[in-house]
Amino acid sequence: MALYWILIIAIMIVSLVVQQSLKRKFNKYSKVGLQIGLSGKEVAELMLRDNNIHDVSVVSVQGKLTDHYNPVDKTVNLSPEVYSGRSVMAAAVAAHECGHAIQHATAYRPLEMRSALVPLQNASGRVINFLFFALIFGSFMLPNFITFDAALPIIIGAYTIFTLFAFITLPVEYDATKRALAWVEERNITTGQEHGMAEDALNAAARTYVVAALSSLAMLLYYVSLFLGRD
Repeated sequence: MALYWILIIAIMIVSLVVQQSLKRKFNKYSKVGLQIGLSGKEVAELMLRDNNIHDVSVVSVQGKLTDHYNPVDKTVNLSPEVYSGRSVMAAAVAAHECGHAIQHATAYRPLEMRSALVPLQNASGRVINFLFFALIFGSFMLPNFITFDAALPIIIGAYTIFTLFAFITLPVEYDATKRALAWVEERNITTGQEHGMAEDALNAAARTYVVAALSSLAMLLYYVSLFLGRD
């Protein structure tokens, strides 16, 4: 059991390092002006037109690193720095999110699988929150309300969904990055050193998903080991 805790702590440390690395690269490449001079919004709209996608809107959303594609309302949502920015980072992130829009338009199978899992993922999150609250509350107020042994199979089921979702996300993110980098190079959005920066930034973002998947798997294995140890 100690080995599992060491693994979980190690993954947590790696996750913090990867997140900090991403933030540093975001700040660094946000200061490097794009030679072609396009904003993130303009890059996104051009990439969508080049791929014959005319029913997706490019909008600005509040926050930092909040960029995402929403398949429900078909919007490419860009943070202010990306939406209005004319930097290498803005172009790279905007193109990456449009990569998801292209996946959606072409019925990319891993994206469809991930979208199908979203309701289960959300429901599992609510169940986990309720169970942990009930276990903590019950330990003080109602000791017989719910036991950890009774909750364990449900926790394992929820973390199975989390882990499946996290691993299906990996090909979705890496494919979007691949599409983005190929397009910005072909279209001469980035040239020479700029392209290397864009690739470095997007690969750093992709690594956060790898760490998240491994973290989810580690937690699943931890709860499974508790279940098997109990039996």
